[in-house]
Amino acid sequence: MRKNSIKNVRINEAVKEEISNIIRSDVKDPRIAMMTSVTQAIVATDLKTCKVMVSVLGDDKAKQDTMEGLRSSAGYIRHELAQRLNLRNTPELIFRLDTSIEYGVNMSRRIDEVMEEDRKKHGESSEEDRTGREESE
Repeated sequence: MRKNSIKNVRINEAVKEEISNIIRSDVKDPRIAMMTSVTQAIVATDLKTCKVMVSVLGDDKAKQDTMEGLRSSAGYIRHELAQRLNLRNTPELIFRLDTSIEYGVNMSRRIDEVMEEDRKKHGESSEEDRTGREESE
């Protein structure tokens, strides 16, 4: 099975959805933050391993605690995944923190700040230009 084959893409999406459901409804570890979302699941072509990219909304402590909780619950999550999906092999789950959403939010905020500064500069300079022109006439 090729890495980007239709079958592999479907497996990745199914694993992502099921892991997300398991974390949201079945895992009872108090370390896992409520605002935890699975952004991507990358299953190896031999179905032996799966990298699960997880995004956590919160501070660094919440992220660290959530990752520890997920790593300790990996066996349970894998067992539940085997119950729900009919795969030849149930992959070993490797959880990784995904910071791309946080990075995107920070970049969007910075762009908004720069645009606001730019509006203020151009708004003030255009008013000065208008008053300067009116006085000269």
